[in-house]
Parts: sequence; C-alpha cells; structure tokens
Amino acid sequence: MPVRVYMEDTDVGGIVYYVNYLKFMERARSEWLRRHCINQQALLVENTQLVVYRLTCHYAKPALLDDALTVTALVTDVGRCKATFEQVVEREEELLCRATVEIACLNARTMKPKRWPAQVLKVFNISE
Repeated sequence: MPVRVYMEDTDVGGIVYYVNYLKFMERARSEWLRRHCINQQALLVENTQLVVYRLTCHYAKPALLDDALTVTALVTDVGRCKATFEQVVEREEELLCRATVEIACLNARTMKPKRWPAQVLKVFNISE
C-alpha cells in the first residue's frame, strides 16, 4: 500500500515519529482485510472485534518528510482466534521498519477470545 509522508507524520526534524509507522501498518492491515472482503464494520455488528494484542517492531532507518513509502501486510500464521501479520515499511525497496503484529478475534461485548467467523476462516483457507 502506498503511503506519502506528510508534515503531520513527522517530528520537528522532519523524521517520521515512531508511532506513525504503527498507524501506517494499521491502514495496510485494514486494506488487506478489505481486499479479502472482510468488513470490520460488519464484524462489529456480528459482535466480533479484531484487536492487536502483541507487536514487535524493528526500526532500521528513518522515513522523512515527503517520502513515498510502501507498506505491506502478509498473514504468516493463523490460530483458532488469532492471526499473525508480518509487516514491512519500505522506501524504494529499502527496509525502514519491520514488525510482527498479532491480532486476536474477540467477542466485542465481553472482550474475550472467540473463534474466527466462517467468512474469515475462508479467507485464511482454514476449515472449521
């Protein structure tokens, strides 16, 4: 997913503020879900919420004001109620940031883990 770095994304020195990489990654994961016909709003209506519960991140090089970045999201593991995304932020194929993001499927009312809905399992190519 292409991302342009704007002034709002940077600190006073013109370097992307570290937490904004996480925002870029959230957008890439949301777009991945959308591309695979997983509607997060519809999941909420069905009492299902997806949340980040663990994240590890390595910042390799800084992104700068006006950089054109590419942010990717790849599912690498799926469990009964969790999934792992490997995410990368690059500038012209140069690694800037890499993260492993684990998301959990929760009951939206109780905030307790629940199994993936059938339509999500289909996307992950897992049978119930």
